[in-house]
Amino acid sequence: MRQTESRGTDVISRKMSVVAVLAVVVGIVLYFSAYIVTETEQVVVTQMGAPVGEPVTKAGLYFMTPFIQTANYFEKRIMKWDGSPNQIPTRDKKYIWVDITARWRIKDPLLFLKRVGSVQLAHSRLDGILDSVVRDYVSNNDLIELVRSEGWEEAWQRLKEAGIPDFQSTDPGAASEHLVKGREKITREMVADAAKLLPEFGIELHDIRIKRINYVESVQKKVFDRMISERKRIAAQYRSEGEGERAAILGQMERELAKINSEAYRKSQELRGKADAETTRIYAEAFNRNPEFYSFYRSLELYRDFNSSGSSFVLGTDADVFKYLKNGGKAAGR
Repeated sequence: MRQTESRGTDVISRKMSVVAVLAVVVGIVLYFSAYIVTETEQVVVTQMGAPVGEPVTKAGLYFMTPFIQTANYFEKRIMKWDGSPNQIPTRDKKYIWVDITARWRIKDPLLFLKRVGSVQLAHSRLDGILDSVVRDYVSNNDLIELVRSEGWEEAWQRLKEAGIPDFQSTDPGAASEHLVKGREKITREMVADAAKLLPEFGIELHDIRIKRINYVESVQKKVFDRMISERKRIAAQYRSEGEGERAAILGQMERELAKINSEAYRKSQELRGKADAETTRIYAEAFNRNPEFYSFYRSLELYRDFNSSGSSFVLGTDADVFKYLKNGGKAAGR
């Protein structure tokens, strides 16, 4: 009886172990056969390195043959490419450093897997294609066209009409005389030409932008010196204009000051003349009442100023000026 129960227990244990092993195997198979595609991804399934079926571009849960097939994930979003700065001569023989950036995406993941394989290799392909296109366009255009955008003359005219002084000394006519395309149009042409070479790799090019343009070091110092001299010339022009305005203001001030002083002097002389006339009139009235007193008063003034160190007089004692001194008693009595 006990042996029968023991054998039954062993059978049940073996069955449970088999079920557990089967469950683990099924879990492993499901784990390696299922794959998830997100909204930002696209997948190409390969079997022994060869693509199988169409690319999976919609998000969801998918299945494949485990251990034989592999899910290759690729980015669906737009990606960035940054080139290395290159020294390139322009059409007008200006040697410059050009730094370019671009935006691209994987349009056909199956073709991308066959022709390229990975994003790192795609960047290598872009380096060769985009650098070649950029070099051709930089060499075939003047520096002014690579730097300036279209519509510069209209913008300059609006700024001039707005009265912004920094633009009064600039002359876009000479600079824009040979401006045919402009930076925006050149970059659009770059995109159009480069985009023709990339579909065979399953790549779609969206944009190319010039991040930085700079002179090479051998030319940079001369350019900076020329810029400094130009700024000094403009500063000297402003200083000269300021000195002219200062002289005009000072001249106007001096004229107004002279006019004020002249008017004040004229009024003071008029007042003084009126006062002297009034004084003379009062003296005349006073002295006409008693002419003898007037003669006596004038003689006293003469006596007061007679002792002058800068003058010499020779007078006799019978001079009329001494009559009040000789006849002091009579004059005092009168």
